[in-house]
Amino acid sequence: MREVKLANQLTVLSMGVAAVLWSQAASAATVENLPNTTLQTITVTANSSVRDNVQEGSVYIDDYTPAAQASHLSDFLEVVPGVSVGGTSSVNQRIRVRGLDDTNLKVTIDGARQEGALFYHMGDVTIDPDLLKQAEVAVGNNSVTLGNDAIGGAVAFETVDAADLLKPGQKIGAKLHAGYGSNNDELLTSATVYGAPAENVDLLAYYGKRDTSSGEDGAGRELFEDSESENILLKAGVSILDDHRVGASFSRTEKEGVFPFRPDFPSRTEPPIPQEVSRDTYTLDHTYNPVNPLINVDTNVYQTETQILRDSDDVAGFEFDAQVKTTGAKVQNISVIDSSIIEGITGSHKLITGVEHYKKESDMSRDFVKSGSDEATNTSVYLEDQWQINKLTLTPGVRYDRYESPEFVSGGKTYDNVVGALAASYEIAPRTQVFASYTELFNGPDLGQAVFNSNGDDIYVNNDLKPEEGYNSEVGIATTLRDLTTADDALQLSAKYFQSNIENYQQFMRTGNRPGRLGIDCETGAIGGDCQGMYNSDEDYEIKGVELAANYTTSNFGMGLSYSRARSEGSETGNSIPSVSGSSADSGDRYMVNLNYAPSDEVGLGWRSTYVASITDNNGDTKPNYDVHDVYMNYAPRQFDSITATVGIYNLFDETYASHSSRLNVSDDAATDFEMGRNIKTSLTYQF
Repeated sequence: MREVKLANQLTVLSMGVAAVLWSQAASAATVENLPNTTLQTITVTANSSVRDNVQEGSVYIDDYTPAAQASHLSDFLEVVPGVSVGGTSSVNQRIRVRGLDDTNLKVTIDGARQEGALFYHMGDVTIDPDLLKQAEVAVGNNSVTLGNDAIGGAVAFETVDAADLLKPGQKIGAKLHAGYGSNNDELLTSATVYGAPAENVDLLAYYGKRDTSSGEDGAGRELFEDSESENILLKAGVSILDDHRVGASFSRTEKEGVFPFRPDFPSRTEPPIPQEVSRDTYTLDHTYNPVNPLINVDTNVYQTETQILRDSDDVAGFEFDAQVKTTGAKVQNISVIDSSIIEGITGSHKLITGVEHYKKESDMSRDFVKSGSDEATNTSVYLEDQWQINKLTLTPGVRYDRYESPEFVSGGKTYDNVVGALAASYEIAPRTQVFASYTELFNGPDLGQAVFNSNGDDIYVNNDLKPEEGYNSEVGIATTLRDLTTADDALQLSAKYFQSNIENYQQFMRTGNRPGRLGIDCETGAIGGDCQGMYNSDEDYEIKGVELAANYTTSNFGMGLSYSRARSEGSETGNSIPSVSGSSADSGDRYMVNLNYAPSDEVGLGWRSTYVASITDNNGDTKPNYDVHDVYMNYAPRQFDSITATVGIYNLFDETYASHSSRLNVSDDAATDFEMGRNIKTSLTYQF
């Protein structure tokens, strides 16, 4: 079986190379001023705000080949120091920032919050990377503007716009994309049509289809997934009177197939079952930006709904429909105030004021009968002032939250809370900043997992449940050095040390209806009983770590190096923060190297190496280290300036491993979510 798979992979690789060589020899025509090929652009945005330039990471999909060929969020998000992605299937992928998973992160798609949990981590982050143009990560919570439910930071996904694809002077265009992955016979085909029928109007329509068969890990074991997915994206924008812009969008991701009952356990003895995971997101945006430095208003209204459907033939013996819907709105204004406007005030101010309100609802039906539902709402008002005084920037902020908790989690209790933040940076030398920040944290009780919603007697409503609180603090330095070896090179260096404290950490406990499983006492809420529900940990948790990054670029060469480490520890036992996906939330010391080289305007070469050190979890089990290498090449022939061909070999040496951010049991392979083995990907893009 492995020999056949390897032969197929070599065949795909030879076909890809042959296609590149054929394209190079097909025509002698040339295209003037063809831009250089760039395989990776992993940069930190350089502007005056400390929060924007060293405490956020951005990945631009078209500029980073592993992202342009991605089928899973780990294919590109992990290049940001401090970020890892667990779950090897797209139906159970989960983002971790400094060890905290997406239940403690603010995750948005085009500004729309993705809230709630369906079934463990299944369906939490449902999006196909082919829809995306950019992903921004706030590594840690360093600003009151992030809002509620962002203990560990935020991830903001942005889908592609017509303006990103239209060439200068172009009124209408199209983009066709096809890709193939050898390990799981994955086939992706997509088409995008976009245009600007008038100077103030832009339109975009996208449709993509991805078919996937069961792949294999490095040891040749089947990963048990056979699925088809469809993706739709519709966007429209209108500019009015130079001051206003109105935009609307709809995106849908639907994946239907046969998966393990719990995708975290790809090798369990239960047979895989038919399941469907989907997400629908609607957004409406308005921007008002007159020629007035005091007014720059952005308004975002949205609704997003995620859903899991399972047939009645599953191992649980019933059909269920679990849904989470989030409806919300956010209004934010940015005012720039110069010292010449207000007498007696030194320097300049960038005032950010905003208000956000959202409601999240969960529903669960079993055998077409509604078994339970719940909801929670939150309203936030915040103010942040980025005050620049020559080389010093001070950024104080304050936010008020009013959170109405779920009825079947904490009795619908209302929490009123005020948090503050303060950041500072100082330019100690040209293009060199030292910075520090302190942000208070608040998170009200979340919805319970939708699949466990029940109005029956097995729910313990914890009226004494406390909100998660704490703080995140950071110190660091960032610098950019230019003209080191050539006239156009640059070296960006950054180093951060952080510490986060979380009090009243909230945990969910299942019913004690199985041998060896502890539940919650239905009357007292003590550990040990037949009920399920939320409770606060007796421990306060502390997360400490460092993140180091270096990026060197010239006109045709780039190199990125990074190291990240995060460790959590409880105040009483010293154990790390517990995780629903395993016994430990710590993901190990991570080292990454990215190289890219463009020997000509037509060809780009790249290599990525990731090494993760071993780590011992709460049970004394050691998660083994792993070392994964990827190589890739893209080719944009001069003869055909609208065509780009890409070939990549991912997990080059067929490593057998499981990410430390996935479920891993060193004594039971059936309880381990192994990553895919060697995978050869080819893709072709034609834009006209």
